[in-house]
Amino acid sequence: MPILNRAAEMQDEVAGWRRHIHQTPELNFDVFKTAAFVTEKLKEFGCDDVVTGLGKTGVVGIIHGRRGKGATIGLRADMDALPLNEITGKSYASTIPGKMHACGHDGHTAMLLGAAKYLAETRNFAGSVAVIFQPAEEGGGGGNEMVKDGMMERFDIGKVFGMHNMPGLAVGQFAIRPGPIMAATAEFTITVKGRGGHAAMPHGTIDPIVITSQLVGALQTIASRSTDPVEAVVVSVTKFHAGDAYNIIPESAEIAGTVRTLKKEIAKKAEERIRAICAGLSTAFGAKIDVDFQSNYPVTFNHADETVFAGDVAAVVAGDNHVHRAIQPVMGGEDFSYMLEARPGAFIFIGNGDTAGLHNPAYDFNDEIIPHGMSYWVKLAETALAA
Repeated sequence: MPILNRAAEMQDEVAGWRRHIHQTPELNFDVFKTAAFVTEKLKEFGCDDVVTGLGKTGVVGIIHGRRGKGATIGLRADMDALPLNEITGKSYASTIPGKMHACGHDGHTAMLLGAAKYLAETRNFAGSVAVIFQPAEEGGGGGNEMVKDGMMERFDIGKVFGMHNMPGLAVGQFAIRPGPIMAATAEFTITVKGRGGHAAMPHGTIDPIVITSQLVGALQTIASRSTDPVEAVVVSVTKFHAGDAYNIIPESAEIAGTVRTLKKEIAKKAEERIRAICAGLSTAFGAKIDVDFQSNYPVTFNHADETVFAGDVAAVVAGDNHVHRAIQPVMGGEDFSYMLEARPGAFIFIGNGDTAGLHNPAYDFNDEIIPHGMSYWVKLAETALAA
């Protein structure tokens, strides 16, 4: 089964849904219009049950197969956008300043809606399919909220699968790996409190800018000198705020950033080193340094059997030579990780072609991949739930 004929026929219709969602992007859990659109479509398709308000604003549609009772699998898409100003110039570009779908969640939602329509029409499987549309992937942990709301137990979901587009991977190709495929994330804010004064008399101050500048460099030794070179860790300082005048050394300075790892023990070591480095610089310079370290998403960890299964399904759709089964892990975070902690499953990448990167104001989801994504979802459901 290469691309389904029906999926190819539906491409323009599904692209229309995607572009509609693209024009009205919503952030975090505030995906009310998007969730309402999804709910309307699922009811229109004839889903056996449509439940709203899961994980605050998530939506789940249940489709029963015509071949008797069986297991239930979950297929997940995300709905939220990003706080960016779009610069694509597309006719369907965001109509809301400061918000855009720069990660392709509009496309993920549309492809899963297309698959839901097909599965509701054909029902060529035993058991049930739960199509999961979650809010707040971009930092809000909507996946975790849906799990905590009892989604897996309520619908008796036995396995769960996710998919994300990947710019730079050719259209018609898929990529996956067993084990860690995306990183655990954490965020830190460090405040250095010194003693301000006249910029011409620095000897009477404890300069927080000098201390914080040294701190930025010292944090890079966590990856280069405190972690085994074969392990993956990223420590990035992404904010630096201090001072308001040319001739005043300020009282304090603040930096913030992120830590990405593929193992819990490496994440713990990184936090320990951040705190130790700050304690050392505090003693050396006589400043007070406060560290706020917050762990965020866990590692997105693909289960072994389900990874093989997902790769085999992708190979049926795309051909063996178009499925990369040992992709390098991506150091971005993904809250599908919570669903994979709750149930066995796998997360796969689908090629978006030669496009701008994710989280870029020039990014746009490639509508040419819609039939490939729909076909993958349909084949996965029908194979997993074969009588």
